[in-house]
Amino acid sequence: MLPRLELTPTHCIKTVLQPLLDNIHIPINGSLNCKDLFASVLGMATWNRSIHSIKKQYHKIPCETSMRYHLQKIELDQLIEHNTKILLQSSLETLKQKKKHDFAIDYTNDPYYGGIDDSNNRYVIRGQAKKSTNSFYSYISLCIIDKDERVTISVLPVKKGNSKTDYLKYFIDQIKQIKLKINVLCLDREFYSREVFSFLQENEVAHIVPVVKMGKKLKNILDGTKKRYDTYTMNSTKGKVELDIAIDVKYRKGKRGKNGCENLGFVVYGIDWDPRKVSDTYRKRFAIESSYRMRNVVKPKTCSKDPMLRYFYALISFLFKNAWVSIQRMHFMKVKRGPKTIESDMFRFDMFVHLIVEWVRRKLKARLIVKCFR
Repeated sequence: MLPRLELTPTHCIKTVLQPLLDNIHIPINGSLNCKDLFASVLGMATWNRSIHSIKKQYHKIPCETSMRYHLQKIELDQLIEHNTKILLQSSLETLKQKKKHDFAIDYTNDPYYGGIDDSNNRYVIRGQAKKSTNSFYSYISLCIIDKDERVTISVLPVKKGNSKTDYLKYFIDQIKQIKLKINVLCLDREFYSREVFSFLQENEVAHIVPVVKMGKKLKNILDGTKKRYDTYTMNSTKGKVELDIAIDVKYRKGKRGKNGCENLGFVVYGIDWDPRKVSDTYRKRFAIESSYRMRNVVKPKTCSKDPMLRYFYALISFLFKNAWVSIQRMHFMKVKRGPKTIESDMFRFDMFVHLIVEWVRRKLKARLIVKCFR
């Protein structure tokens, strides 16, 4: 019988603190050190607090001025260069490198309510109004969407002037560098363009992208009662590209007040699957939404306009989720024949966050706060 492992706050904190210490170097003089600085930031993350408000939570926390001064020493280019190492340091050994993985690329937007000037103009993205603003700091992420391996591989800040193919090239290079293999790449409708399809076909990257119903010909293609394949030529001023379209047909059965057949069209390349399998594989992409919900639970708050600081906080929020998945895969895998499965209910994300909070509480000495009412 295997010895029973007691999962402690110290074990959990290593999965999020050590990647920061190993990959982000901040020159500090005096009694303060990087470990205390990053521990304070992790405390901010677990409580969804800002640098200003976290001071009220703990005794042994650096002063607000000192934290801001030293965090400003981090360089944006350094974070971008090491973002994959930070996110995967505790997760890479749990991934199967010989197996082909299903990947997805997606955007997430953090609302921004501040001013715009030369320091942040290239990183503030305008979009559809959400949470009372149409200004956002946007991040594009590459994730594995296989069941029980939903790990974020890389995250980049979206910058004006960078094309979608620039990000695709970067992510594909990252996958090759960490020696993983692509089974299929799932992209959302924002990537539906001739430039993207041409780039992916030239690099022979298998992909699935939902069809954008534009034009009479496409609407006719997506009108039928049986699942099937068809072809479509996408034209633009820069040329044309031939597309294979897999069409899955499902019956609405009164969903959203509609009945009859629904044709789900997907641009596919590099795969020869049944249209239903194409549709089911693409549905796994929506697992990314759970990653976004988790990162919102452990995202430090800030009103700063500094793109570096906001990107740093975004990386930390994604790192929490990766670290939790790696612990689940290492210590909560069922011992049985057949496919490996994780006993996810034995160690949920809120328990992981609680253990981190416990370590930070011991490290920084939590204050006892009593509210009085007259």
